[in-house]
Formats: sequence, C-alpha cells, structure tokens
Amino acid sequence: MLHNHNISTRFYQALLACTLLLGSYAEAADKLANVTILATGGTIAGSGASSTTTVGYTAATVGVDSLIKAVPELSKVAQVKGEQVFQIASENMSNEHWLTLAKRVNVLLAQSDVDGIVITHGTDTLEETAYFLDLVVKSKKPVVLVGAMRPGTALSADGPINLYNAVLLAANPDAVGKGVMVAMADQIHSARDVTKTNTSTPDSFKTTELGMLGYFQGNKPYFYRTSTRKHTADAEFDISKLDKLPQVDIVYGYANVSPVALNALVAAGAKGIIHAGVGDGSLAASVKTALVAARKQGVMIVRSSRVGQGIVARNGEANDDELDFVASDTLNPQKARILLMLALTKTNDSKAVQKMFYTY
Repeated sequence: MLHNHNISTRFYQALLACTLLLGSYAEAADKLANVTILATGGTIAGSGASSTTTVGYTAATVGVDSLIKAVPELSKVAQVKGEQVFQIASENMSNEHWLTLAKRVNVLLAQSDVDGIVITHGTDTLEETAYFLDLVVKSKKPVVLVGAMRPGTALSADGPINLYNAVLLAANPDAVGKGVMVAMADQIHSARDVTKTNTSTPDSFKTTELGMLGYFQGNKPYFYRTSTRKHTADAEFDISKLDKLPQVDIVYGYANVSPVALNALVAAGAKGIIHAGVGDGSLAASVKTALVAARKQGVMIVRSSRVGQGIVARNGEANDDELDFVASDTLNPQKARILLMLALTKTNDSKAVQKMFYTY
C-alpha cells in the first residue's frame, strides 16, 4: 500500500507540474501581440519553374495560409491571422486596390484584438502602397509592408525571413508611432523615403540619402532614427468615404522631349500632373508652354525630378510663384503623385498643396 501511495503521490505531483506548465504556456501565448497578415500577392507569393529560377517566375500563386505555414517560427513571436485581400502582381496595383486595402487596415486597427498589421506585397509598387497607407492609416499601431525579390521556390528565397522580420516588427511596442514601415533584407525603412533601387537583387530596397530607420538583429528590431514628417494618425487625409481618387499622371523629362504625352493626359482628364524633370526639376521649353497652359485650365502642376535624390527647390529651375506650380521637395515622382491625389481631395489651392509637400 505504501508503494502504491508513493506512486499515486508522484503521479499527482507530475500532473500538477504539467498543469502549471501548460498554464504558463497559455499565459505566454496570451502575452504575444496579435498580428494580422494581409496578403496582396507579389513575388513573396510567387513560384518558379525550378529552385534556381530567380527571374522569369510567376508572381501571386501562393495563398496567405501557405505563406504562414512556411514560417512556423511566426508562432513564437505573435498570434498570427491571415487574410487574402488581393492576389495580384504589384504592377497591377490600382487606386481602387489602395482604397480597399486602406479601409480594411483602418477597420482592423480599430479593433482591440489587433496590435499590428503586416502586408505582403509585390516589390514593383511596394513603396507606393506603403506611402499611400502612411498618409491615410488612422492609427499609431505598426503597419509593415514586406515583399521578396526571389520566389519562395528559389534556393535563396528571401521571403520567409523577410516575413518573419515583418511580423517581429509589427508585434514590437517600439514600432508604435513610427508610421508605415517596410521590412526588407534585415533593414527597417520608412514608407516615405524608401525606394526600390535594383531590378533583381535582394538588397534592392534602400533609403539611400536620408537613411533607414533601423536593423533587425537577434530576433529584435533596433531603431536609430525616426521620420520628422507627419504621417498616419497625424495626417489630415480621410479616405473612409471615397470610392475613387483624382486622376494624377506623371510626365517624364528627357532630351528632345515633346509635349504630346502631357497634352494627351490633360485631354484625358488629368486633375494633376507630376513633371519628373531633369536635374532640379528643370522644364524644357517645349514642355513648359504646355504645362503653363494646363495650369491655366486648372490642372495642378508639381515639379519633381527623375534624379532620385535631393530637394527640388521651389523657385529654383522655374519661377513657381509666378507659374503657380508646386515643388515636390524630396518626394520622387511616384510618391509625389500619391500625395497630390490626396491633396486634391481637400483643396485646389496651390499654396495649400505646397504646404502639404513640406509637411508630409
């Protein structure tokens, strides 16, 4: 009987230990941040013909559930849920896609059981979607965009570690209030300043001039700077009742440029034109006349630059005050287009628009 009593005692002790252990695991799980992954397609969801196919693959073939299952380590850093919002290659991203995505992000972030959002995205227009969200998300909770330069079937696929880092960032309290971010190649970038710089290499995303926000190392994000420009909850733009955005197009500057493309876009109903000029946003005489005429018709004109770095100086290469033009500051043409679209939902006053370009 004594022997049986000892066995019974040890059994109950073991059972109690297991119960306490399970309780501690449950408590730890409860403390993990709740991160929702919104999938939109892109290379990170792509597949190639072989393990060495890193170009010429098919984008947007893998669903969000498969993406999450491919990185089981995610369960250690966050409580993860997935939603398939779109399944497209990002060159097909449209204004309507942006509005749908932004509205879904705002709905989710308003919920108490969502601490952060990760958006998987093709890299071709990732920087544009990120900046659009940076201007219209109405929360300080982390929103992180992530992509891949190589499909998941490649030997050196970068998608899984990028996704892991993105969830790690979205779940981290230090990421609150930093605006919309991009997590690529072990680096953290701000949506406003990052750009794709290479057609195919994994380190394509850079903030070459103003500098990235930080690094990932040892399963933790480290921040070294923040953006000084307004964003997210502090931005003035509201897309909650919009189902379309004003038409804004980009005209590229080059030697021997003709006004044909510009005039065609104005005739097609453009409400704004971003002129991606040479140098400091210079205007060729052949196009300047057409830009002036377009402005007199009520089309908002923003001088940007094709160079990729530097400030486009107001009243520098053109008398913006006299012409009633806007200077893009440091925004590249594709991001200047996004800010101008949103600006035109609020005002047609060029001075007010210029103030926005210095604010955001």
